[in-house]
Amino acid sequence: MAEDIGKDSPFEEPTESEKELTSWIVDHTDRWRDHRDANYIDLWEEYERIFRGQWAAEDKQRESERSRIISPASQQAVETRHAEIMEAIFGQGEFFDIQDDVMDVNGNPFDVEQIKVQLHEDFKRDKIKKSIDQIELMAEIYGTGIGEIIVKTEKEYTPSTQAIPGIANAAAIGVQEKDRTAVKIKPVNPKNFLIDPNADSIDDALGVAIEKYVSIHKIVAGIESGIYKKVDITPQYDDSKLEATQDLRNFEDDKVKLLTYYGLVPREYLEGMEEGDTEITDLFPDDSVADNHSDLVEAIIVIANDSVLLKAEANPYMMKDRPVIAYQDDTVPGRFWGRGTMEKAYNMQKAIDGQLRAHMDSLALTTAPMIAMDATRLPRGAKFEIKPGKAILTNGAPSEILYPFKFGQTDGNSAAAAQNFERMLLQATGTVDSAGMPSNVPRDAGAGGMSMAMAGIIKKYKRTLSNFQEDFMIPFINKAAFRYMQFDSERYPSVDMTFIPTATLGILAREFEQQQMIGLLQTLGPNTPVLPLILKGILQNSSLSNRGELMQALAQMSQPNPEAAKAQQEQQMAQMQLVSAQVADLQSKAQKQQAEAQKTMVEAQMIPEEHRVKVVQAAATNLDNGGDFEKRLKLADMMLKEKSVNLKAADIASNERIASLQMANRSMKR
Repeated sequence: MAEDIGKDSPFEEPTESEKELTSWIVDHTDRWRDHRDANYIDLWEEYERIFRGQWAAEDKQRESERSRIISPASQQAVETRHAEIMEAIFGQGEFFDIQDDVMDVNGNPFDVEQIKVQLHEDFKRDKIKKSIDQIELMAEIYGTGIGEIIVKTEKEYTPSTQAIPGIANAAAIGVQEKDRTAVKIKPVNPKNFLIDPNADSIDDALGVAIEKYVSIHKIVAGIESGIYKKVDITPQYDDSKLEATQDLRNFEDDKVKLLTYYGLVPREYLEGMEEGDTEITDLFPDDSVADNHSDLVEAIIVIANDSVLLKAEANPYMMKDRPVIAYQDDTVPGRFWGRGTMEKAYNMQKAIDGQLRAHMDSLALTTAPMIAMDATRLPRGAKFEIKPGKAILTNGAPSEILYPFKFGQTDGNSAAAAQNFERMLLQATGTVDSAGMPSNVPRDAGAGGMSMAMAGIIKKYKRTLSNFQEDFMIPFINKAAFRYMQFDSERYPSVDMTFIPTATLGILAREFEQQQMIGLLQTLGPNTPVLPLILKGILQNSSLSNRGELMQALAQMSQPNPEAAKAQQEQQMAQMQLVSAQVADLQSKAQKQQAEAQKTMVEAQMIPEEHRVKVVQAAATNLDNGGDFEKRLKLADMMLKEKSVNLKAADIASNERIASLQMANRSMKR
């Protein structure tokens, strides 16, 4: 290897400080690894085998067990929860939003919106969604999702056309090369992660370390580019537990064990840093004690093969944060390592596998043909086989030499017991499938019972989603934005901002909410004033490809049309004018009728006097003829009384008519 690295310059010999630093880091990480392996590594490897459907001899539940079948129940539970969480995070498109600081010193509210758009574009380019998908899947299997944030400069090539100087209408076609700052998150298997056992979070730990095998050509490239020290390095492979999967045979050639440490180290070990590096005097002002060292600083250390120091520098990031984030799939208070779906399903998975394997072993004994034979009476060299049409040679009567042999019958309840265990597994993991859900709900519960069951499952998903957002997603977006601001300040100006997760519901919860909204719409009817709000909620929770267009069309429909509003206003004014004209006409008619009624009353009052005069005149007429004057007076008096009664009746009728006209007039005024 010495011939391959730096022929023109010798290797750098490690200093005493570098040797002490390497020994200090390796000693701590070895003790952390021993604690982790003693408590978790065997279970993690078994969880992985169950998820992948791989059988191992150490997974046998009894010595006589011959079947190697593994139930897919836990695999289904993991994939169901994983798909639900990923749908909740990325199903709505944009998975985060940015809120500007109310005291924005720049005074420009659009700077945050621009950063948001750029972050979404860079995340898509760097395949952040795919990396988070792998991290969440490992969280479901092992209980803890871990990611390492990596900042690197990549070459970006774009097609380009440039004019050729001195030649008219001529152009050269080629590519342009430019550097691009990329911030990526790399999934970390818990089997490759070490942390201070005294801590329950990355920030509280003395340090964390990531160990893995890498190809030696990457180390050589880092040495040639100046990232690593120019040291003598050789391939080494001695620990198969660091492999991502448990293969039958691991490739062991050209591999180097690389340990990357992020955490506190004694200040005295970094005193030999070159000028221009980050000053370490101000990184950790508080005094701490570790291994008799009273002064610790935040640093990044890279060690190869547990002995060769490749890199040692103080934390170069402007926020002095560690580029590692982790979250628990299900919280275990006071412990860093979480509880995943595989751990919840483990007991029932073992019960299902044991029941199925016992059933398969029983079937092998009761269904496969077995026969007892007298070996002394078989032809010499005969190979006994049973198959259709085969002739079996015996030295004597076959009934005396061959005897069919059978071990009882297989119990049919074994398969039913396995199904019952599978139902318990679904209960333990909080997952649901098409067959398990109806069995968990009483038959007489109806739609209400189904809703209660679904509500319990959705609440469990929301717990995991809350852990993911608070402990992983928001810290990652913050760290990524800070690194872009530090290393790509032209595109990402330093702005005070707050990130807000937009993930809310998974596909299961959204379908359940859809049914509730549709039921509400059926209850209220199509003429309800809240119809636009209900339709908006239904579209927001849908998985339609043109959901955005439909929501935009719905918003436009909800906005008032100026022309229609103007026409409606003119129609209302015309209607009001028509009503006013009708009221005025009715008022004039009522006044006319009232005047006629008053005239009638006056005339009615004058009629009795007129008749009285006529009666007196009639009584006084023809007195010379010798008529009886007294009789005439009596007759005239009776006629006056009769006329008075008739006038009173007419007066009452006239008053009633006037009263009715006045009431009609008052009602029209209202």
